[in-house]
Amino acid sequence: MTETLPETGDDLFAGQPVRVVERDGVRYTLLGTAHVSRASVEAVEKAIDSGRFDAVAVELDPQRLQALSDPDTLAKLDLVEVIRKGRVALFAANLALSAYQRRLAEQLGIEPGAELKRAVDLARERDLPVHLIDREVGLTFRRASQRLGFFGKLKLVAGLGAGLFSSEEVGENEIEKLKQGDMLESSFGEFASENPALYETIIGERDRYMATRLREARDSQQREVLAVVGAGHLAGLARYLETDTEAPAPLRAELEAVPKKRNIPWFTLGILAIVITGIAVGFYRGGLGVGTELLATWAMYTGGLAGIGCLLAGSHPLSILTAMVVAPFKPFRLSIPTGAFSALVEARLRKPAYEDFLKLRDDAQTLKGWYRNRVTRVVLTFMLTNLGSMLGLWLTAGKVWGKVAG
Repeated sequence: MTETLPETGDDLFAGQPVRVVERDGVRYTLLGTAHVSRASVEAVEKAIDSGRFDAVAVELDPQRLQALSDPDTLAKLDLVEVIRKGRVALFAANLALSAYQRRLAEQLGIEPGAELKRAVDLARERDLPVHLIDREVGLTFRRASQRLGFFGKLKLVAGLGAGLFSSEEVGENEIEKLKQGDMLESSFGEFASENPALYETIIGERDRYMATRLREARDSQQREVLAVVGAGHLAGLARYLETDTEAPAPLRAELEAVPKKRNIPWFTLGILAIVITGIAVGFYRGGLGVGTELLATWAMYTGGLAGIGCLLAGSHPLSILTAMVVAPFKPFRLSIPTGAFSALVEARLRKPAYEDFLKLRDDAQTLKGWYRNRVTRVVLTFMLTNLGSMLGLWLTAGKVWGKVAG
């Protein structure tokens, strides 16, 4: 029998919100915390010091725990491998999240997620089992991205970028959201609450995922489990923990799956079809002279604007040359963005030093820092080259059909 007790202000938890769920012989105490509150750190310390619990679960995945525990984590990153595996966009999103967290830490005097790290440290000091129950951030980003359309993704990128380079203090409304909600949700700003698909992936799915991980980690020797999670997850986590009847292992696999879509860039294909058709019509109507002129226009606009984008990123001259040479051949490599080639050259020629990685979180907070740091400059090379290449393709379409129609 499962029983859910109401929210309580038990002195053991320093007045923090709590839900208790009993299931399958285990009593789960769900402690809701604010990721930017010293009171939450104190509540975690008081609860674990009580000696009441056999195990501790936290709203973290191994990657996030590593980032909280080891300041040198970023220094071990293989940037070339990130580019080759097509994870530059995800890496940039993580930088945006990291910069946002750093701004919070400087403003409030406490590192976001300090209570989670403290829970892990205390549990290990007392030889208590630690369960990391949150889903990997990368999986959440990928699943969220698949639920957004083209313009939704653009809006998401714009929102992350605006937050990334903002020098203003985090507003009181955002801080209140953090006290009642979730770090990822707050990082995406109003867009998360306005977009049901994104909100469900960032909050709803993770509520169920964490409930599933708690059930999956159940041990016959663990009768009292403390789960430290953001206050915004408390109600959903308690509900799923109480009511889910599906076996945890297959359910977790389902919530971790990123359906493989046929990555057909219909929008780009449409523009390419317009351009190629226009060039073919030019050859047919105007002969070799007009057709050659249109091909030169293609090379000039796509290569030229890709090169300008790469130049604006402050890239090495050979990276710029690579962008200019590769961009016109877009029809022959639809799945590989132009920026990947120029970014690889940039990473090889200006290989980031250990110091660049150590300063990454600080440099990612300002536009000047992005140009100064070799890691973020590679990311800028990737993004601005792609932007220039795409603009060049659009302008080519207009010029080609203007010439043909004229």
